[in-house]
Amino acid sequence: MSVPILMSPDAGRGEAAPAMEIVTNVLHSSGLEATDITGSDPAASLEAAQQAVSLGAERLIIIGGDGLVNLGLQAVAGTDTVLGVVPVGTGNDFVRGIDGFVTETAAAAQQALGASRDIDAIRTDHGWVASVATAGFSGDVNARANQLRWPTGPKRYSVATVMQLPAMAARDVKLTVDGSTHSVRSALIAVANTAWFGGGMQICPAADPTDSMLEVTVVGDVGRLEMLRFFGRVFKGTHLEIPSVTTYRGREISIDCSQLELWGDGEPLGPAPVTLTAVSGALKLAC
Repeated sequence: MSVPILMSPDAGRGEAAPAMEIVTNVLHSSGLEATDITGSDPAASLEAAQQAVSLGAERLIIIGGDGLVNLGLQAVAGTDTVLGVVPVGTGNDFVRGIDGFVTETAAAAQQALGASRDIDAIRTDHGWVASVATAGFSGDVNARANQLRWPTGPKRYSVATVMQLPAMAARDVKLTVDGSTHSVRSALIAVANTAWFGGGMQICPAADPTDSMLEVTVVGDVGRLEMLRFFGRVFKGTHLEIPSVTTYRGREISIDCSQLELWGDGEPLGPAPVTLTAVSGALKLAC
């Protein structure tokens, strides 16, 4: 039996290639063959993954970071194909939010072949999101971080945060949570299925990918020093105590602001207005 594999050439700045060898060896020891279906670009990889799923692939393994998790999710969401994740990305925020997930490459490869459980996902007007969808300053930081080649790892997001601060701006947003509308002036909005984004920032500590609900964190119209204070506390999840931070919880979230672009799992998704919905058990995850 052959197992299709997607690999990200950018994951971990080159760690995906050696991980591929480890995963292949683990598959061989289990009597399975590895088939690399990685395309020449993300669009080609997505097309290959969707074709594999349509042909009845029982399992799709990805070797990469949150961006590749997002790509794989577009192919397997709502199907019976199990997604296995071998995390070698910059942030690996999705797997942080999954109880019992292992990150060491050989162990993760074994886990990717094991039993699966149903995990929620976020359906948006622009596609699926596995962990966190965000807009405002956090989206701008994502864009800046993707341009950086140094430093490597999660520190890229911290450096990008400082670099982006001078351009920070709040926007007037109409936020609707399960039919209840709130007018907010916000510098940052995060809608979460799992707790983490940005390389270990615990933006929505209460997020649970099995409760069919979304957690929302809104940072108000704050100055640069207050935003730095926010980011100084978000890694521990204590930022929710700051008065300018407001939280909401609901199954369907709408964000209406023509000045906002939505990001999901560290990838650009599309403009607001946008509706985000928690879909129970949309993803079968090997974990």
